[in-house]
Amino acid sequence: MVAVATHKATGRRKEATARVRLIPGTGVVTINERPMDRYFARETSKMILIEPLKILEQVDKVDVFVRVTGGGLSGQAGAIRHGLTRALCVYNPEFRAVLKKAGFLTRDSRAVERKKYGRPGARKRFQFSKR
Repeated sequence: MVAVATHKATGRRKEATARVRLIPGTGVVTINERPMDRYFARETSKMILIEPLKILEQVDKVDVFVRVTGGGLSGQAGAIRHGLTRALCVYNPEFRAVLKKAGFLTRDSRAVERKKYGRPGARKRFQFSKR
């Protein structure tokens, strides 16, 4: 049995958490034991998570295995991109400068604002009635 170097990292976005494993390979992306094309229907989601590999020209050189939970599909795509970026930095520390410049290493901290009492939503107000 040959030991294959695996590089692991965690990415987060909104309520989603992605655990990403990276191994040298042929460019297969598997998300929750499904191919990327079957997991994400939107082209934008696929584009978002492949961006770090495209910038580094590693699309056909590594296999990506992801376990993602929580949130919606958009948040999950962002979490996978964040985790993949961090895993690529572990895989080759020289990639860090390029990924940092592209802004992929920063965790997107935006989240849904909580609902306040006395309001129908976080900021929305009930209709004002003078009479």
